Amino acid sequence: MKLYHLAILLVSAGLTSCNSNSEKKAEGLADSTKIVSLSGSVSEVLAGIGLGKNIVGTDITSNYPEAMKAKPKVGHNKNINAEGVMALQPDLVIGIKKDVAPALAAQFKAAGVKLLLVDQDYSVDGTKKLIHNLADSLHLSLKGDSLVKVLESDLAKVKAEEQQTKAKVLFIYARGTGTMMVGGTGTQVDKAIALAGAENAVKEFADYKPLTAEALVKANPDIILLFDSGLQSLGGPTGLSKVQGIKQSNAGKNNRFITMDGELLSSFGPRLGVAIQELAAKLKNQ
Repeated sequence: MKLYHLAILLVSAGLTSCNSNSEKKAEGLADSTKIVSLSGSVSEVLAGIGLGKNIVGTDITSNYPEAMKAKPKVGHNKNINAEGVMALQPDLVIGIKKDVAPALAAQFKAAGVKLLLVDQDYSVDGTKKLIHNLADSLHLSLKGDSLVKVLESDLAKVKAEEQQTKAKVLFIYARGTGTMMVGGTGTQVDKAIALAGAENAVKEFADYKPLTAEALVKANPDIILLFDSGLQSLGGPTGLSKVQGIKQSNAGKNNRFITMDGELLSSFGPRLGVAIQELAAKLKNQ
């Protein structure tokens, strides 16, 4: 039996009341259940279905809602400290399947910690499935349905007239001038750009590659997009303009730079509709 199948069975066995009727299952978790979330998007879903109070620890990408910032942190979602998680004595650990290495999952199993792993796909349907899978697994299906309805309402507000006529957008991930990467196809931001009605200026490669002046000039974006923290790390628009190749692009010539909160833009959680609304509006105003 695969580990994630075992994890789901463990969760179902451990979280269902001894009284197995559907009315009891609909009540969800006991108030005393302690959860550690290993993903920002998972944390947002849990809070959205009423389990924020049960979260006793999170990864460092979990900063929304505001209460998540005060939770003990157990590392980045792709580099979790198993000992830190177990020190919090959780009843349940929840994460994204692709982010949790088999060795880490085995550590939790050996320690007797129940583990729930779910898939995440960077799309509207993928976000809906993430919400439904978590809510259903935790016997809170109705609350999951309500959260999806809010998401659908938010996405419906991204009106066609607010979308761009395929403006070419280049996303630069920056942590100072020493770490600057260009986002190719298949990334969260690539998918968000498409949902907002624009197109990625880079289509030659997937994932991320180091930024070069040659690649930037070749891509010749109409608009350059960064995380808020990324632009700050470069010294603001003035610092970005000094990066080789920026001034030679259409975006640089016209000072068409926009930024967004990184976790909002890339999490593909319940706030996806809010993120796409904001991105579409910023693209329109550039």
